[in-house]
Amino acid sequence: MEPFEELYAKYDLMIHKLIHSLNIYKNKPEYYQTGLIALWEAHENFDPEKGAFPAYAYSFVRGRLLSQLTSEFRNEDKSIFKEADFFEIIEDEQANDQLGHELLLSYCNGLTENQRKWVVYTCVHMLRVSEIADAENVSISAVKKWRKGAKEKIQGMLDKEEH
Repeated sequence: MEPFEELYAKYDLMIHKLIHSLNIYKNKPEYYQTGLIALWEAHENFDPEKGAFPAYAYSFVRGRLLSQLTSEFRNEDKSIFKEADFFEIIEDEQANDQLGHELLLSYCNGLTENQRKWVVYTCVHMLRVSEIADAENVSISAVKKWRKGAKEKIQGMLDKEEH
């Protein structure tokens, strides 16, 4: 058997022609590499008693390229949304945010304005006590008092609903 470097030089054009004949236009270098690997494997597995190497190499490389194409099409179908399906799946996030905000504020009846601010900053904007203090230009201890009062009042309302 001849060394692989000679096979590479001899069958390089065949791999390019196969890529072209299969209409592969994306990821050509990747498919070329697959073709080279398939050529090497064909070289390793070839049995001269079963026929000529050129025909064997051609069908082996072509089969490997087709297998990779099939595999990539399957993966693409799984990972990329079709446009119509995609837009049916997407929900209106602003509507959900508005509904959640209204639900949250329904628990804030009876709270002071500052306590409501703490609830909104914490639950909607996910801010920490120090960040709320900076945003409202007050001390951290003031925000902690808002938090304590809000928690007590909300807990009291929830306890009343249970009874």
